[in-house]
Amino acid sequence: MIWKPNVTVAAIIEKDGKFLLVEEETADGIMFNQPAGHLENGETLLDGVTREAWEETAHRFAPTGLLGVYHWRHPKKDITYLRFAFVGDVTGFDASQKLDTGILRALWMTPDEIRATQDRHRSPQVLTCVEHYLAGQRFPLSVLTHL
Repeated sequence: MIWKPNVTVAAIIEKDGKFLLVEEETADGIMFNQPAGHLENGETLLDGVTREAWEETAHRFAPTGLLGVYHWRHPKKDITYLRFAFVGDVTGFDASQKLDTGILRALWMTPDEIRATQDRHRSPQVLTCVEHYLAGQRFPLSVLTHL
């Protein structure tokens, strides 16, 4: 059997010193995560992250850079995630947009609030992405090639 990682995309959105996160129901309880999800068949990475941000937060997201690529193996499950995290701007919001199944709410949190809730993060990627963002890590979207 051929092994394949779960490819996910995540939106790292900062505004006025706060980051947009979602509070969601998971098999491990109610957790915090960035707007993120699985890349769908036939979708580009940029289309995927834009879609996930919209479905989970009702915010329109325009990626401006790649924050990084994150490899994480879940310690209790036989699942490996390959996350493509993007930075960008919010270009709109629609309060009437229904949030994706399992998403309880979207909320803005400070870095200190994110650090204080680390025990409720969906994965260690949540805080790692915030810390990389705060450290100024960015890569141009030109590093991506969709053929």
